[in-house]
Amino acid sequence: MTTLFASLRRIRSARPNATPIARLTATATFAYLLALLIPAGSSRPVLAPLTALLVLQASLYQTIRSALRKVASVTAGVLVAVGVAEFIGFSWWQLALVIAAALVTGGVLRLGDELLEVPISAMLIFSSAGTSAAAAGRVVDTLVGAAAGLAGGLVFAGRPQVQPARSAVGHLAGEVAGLLDQMAADLDGTALEDTAGANQGRDNPGQEGTRPEAAGQERDDELNGEAARWLARARALRDEIERVDDTLRKAADSAKLNPRALVRTAGAAPVTETTVALRGGLESLEHAALTLRGLARSVLDSTGIATEASPIKDRETRVQLASVLAKLGEAIRTYGRLVQLTPASSESLESELAAELDEAHRLQDELADLLRPQARAGRPSEWPLRGEILAHVDRLRTGLSVDTIQHAARPAPRRRRRPAAITGPQPRALRRAAKRSRTGPRAQIRG
Repeated sequence: MTTLFASLRRIRSARPNATPIARLTATATFAYLLALLIPAGSSRPVLAPLTALLVLQASLYQTIRSALRKVASVTAGVLVAVGVAEFIGFSWWQLALVIAAALVTGGVLRLGDELLEVPISAMLIFSSAGTSAAAAGRVVDTLVGAAAGLAGGLVFAGRPQVQPARSAVGHLAGEVAGLLDQMAADLDGTALEDTAGANQGRDNPGQEGTRPEAAGQERDDELNGEAARWLARARALRDEIERVDDTLRKAADSAKLNPRALVRTAGAAPVTETTVALRGGLESLEHAALTLRGLARSVLDSTGIATEASPIKDRETRVQLASVLAKLGEAIRTYGRLVQLTPASSESLESELAAELDEAHRLQDELADLLRPQARAGRPSEWPLRGEILAHVDRLRTGLSVDTIQHAARPAPRRRRRPAAITGPQPRALRRAAKRSRTGPRAQIRG
């Protein structure tokens, strides 16, 4: 019975959404019926609903852009075919010439994804009998389909997709915080194992397998594998960041030229301002993910050092680093909740974030004391690797301030226009004033 319910849930989640199906079907049918009413169209204007299906996109802005490109590509292909057919007949080398000319024309027009529509239209018109009638019918059907697609995009325009963008940024913040929690738990776990091994060695001094050297080697191997898993998980965040970036781009496109974006509740911020603020939060989280990659790489390199110069060999240092990372994980979760509210603000969340960052700063200062290198004669400096770990931690903390959110949510200042230069004849008094302003300071200096 459990298996049956699980199968039903999978079928329910896999079934297509009824809204886009009805939207596409209605628009394509409307395009065909509209094309039948146009005398200059073809007898069976199947190209009209086909164009409407290709033109209609998720947002009105994308629909308009797709319609313009579709009309331009079909018109260019038809013109190429008609122009070539006026001078040459149909054979394989003439067809190759038409295809090449159509591709060059599409490349010059920078049609993007609609590039192949140019040679397709050119081949169909060039190979058909009665070129002029077929060309006119294809262009008319394309125009009707594009118009129907635009009408469908306007009628079925949905609300701007702001909430999915907020949720995506919040989920990314949770992923970054989860990685920090895992790093802190693994570092703290190895420290607890060190303490347990030392206590067991004191209680059973003759028992095999409790020697400090063997326990230390086992701990280093375990931490090496955990650091490798951290690095792999930090690299996997790149895909999540790209998905969030696509979601933000769709949210911004859904508001462009959308009449429903103009209708908002009292006190609500414009969609453009919200998406700009969310993108600022995404950039901060992306920087945090890159810093985590560097930190995981530094810890992984430290585990490969067999001497006491490794900053990870000290149990107290690992415990302190785990404390800092755990507190930074809490700060990133709070930062994610605060970003989701942008461009609005929350004094309670801002105070909570500031308190967590202050505590992380205090723990970081204690970690800096533990990471201070010891000068030893005849040995290389320990500062590069220790300083690298400390720099990554500091970069994580400073990138989560409330100022970064407020700066992203703040609209860009308008540049003041500079006064136009005077190119005509200047009055004598103005010339004398300009001359005094140029020679006055020099006279004072000489005096």
